[in-house]
Amino acid sequence: MKFVDEVTIQVEAGAGGDGCLSFRRERHIPLGGPNGGNGGNGGSVYLEASSHLNTLVDFRYQRLRRAGKGQHGMGSLCTGKKGEDLIVPVPVGTVVWNVATQECLGDLAIDGQRLLVAQGGTRGFGNAHFKSSTQRAPRKITKGEPGEQRELKLELKVLADVGLLGLPNAGKSTFIRAVSAARPKVADYPFTTRHPHLGVVRIDHSRSFLVADIPGLIPGAAGGAGLGIRFLKHLSRTKVLLHLVDMSSVEDPVKAVETIVNELAQFSEALAQRPRWLVLNKADVVEDADARAKEIVEALKWKGPVFVMSAISRQGTQDVCYQLMDYLERDD
Repeated sequence: MKFVDEVTIQVEAGAGGDGCLSFRRERHIPLGGPNGGNGGNGGSVYLEASSHLNTLVDFRYQRLRRAGKGQHGMGSLCTGKKGEDLIVPVPVGTVVWNVATQECLGDLAIDGQRLLVAQGGTRGFGNAHFKSSTQRAPRKITKGEPGEQRELKLELKVLADVGLLGLPNAGKSTFIRAVSAARPKVADYPFTTRHPHLGVVRIDHSRSFLVADIPGLIPGAAGGAGLGIRFLKHLSRTKVLLHLVDMSSVEDPVKAVETIVNELAQFSEALAQRPRWLVLNKADVVEDADARAKEIVEALKWKGPVFVMSAISRQGTQDVCYQLMDYLERDD
């Protein structure tokens, strides 16, 4: 299924039903009086977070979502039926924006969470509603009000505990394949990852966490180069970032780290300040991995956690996962 993480839709709540103008007229009841019923309220539109969805692709083909109209009132004091509410399922992690006002209406981050995005119109009153001691035969009714209409922007931000960062071919996809059941494409050319992948890392039967892999960043990504900057928003909910660096590359690993840090800062200062761990990958093809790792750490003046591993051979990956689990449990 195609991954879509942004879409604009139109929602229309139902109009309220009109009140009825009616009088009771029966042969043996000459003073029957008004008996026009009220209309029904219009249906409202709700968005509901569903864990069964992971993309907004369905909205590409059906952008208009409309709730039911309220039924008009009828004689014999019959009230019109309420319009049917429309409940629209969206992926967990969907942020809802009002396009006209640029206001954030809600963040559907919990499965089953529901958000009212368009209120149904209020019903109209029939003439029986206006009967009084001084107005015995009112001919007054009110019409139902129109329902709210809004243009909404839906923005999906995946929910994950750990986010993977790095240049293309740093080994992010290989890592997530090694530690979870996720199966992103892996190849020896850039941008094999075209959209975010989620993987569940299970430490034991009761302990697990979620990892998000996004397309690699390249210099100038904040200005639109490459793919990764479009998906950096998916790391905004993560608690810790794993910064993967190819320590076997002929290019300068220090420069590779600085490139990512610079792009993060340009995209979001809050994301740049997120806890970040350095993971030096592809240690299996480096002659003296420990010495090489020491050189890189000293050149960077790195103060945070550092791991040396090989995602493809899974050397050191278990230690990274256990350390992450301990950190996440302490952070809760």
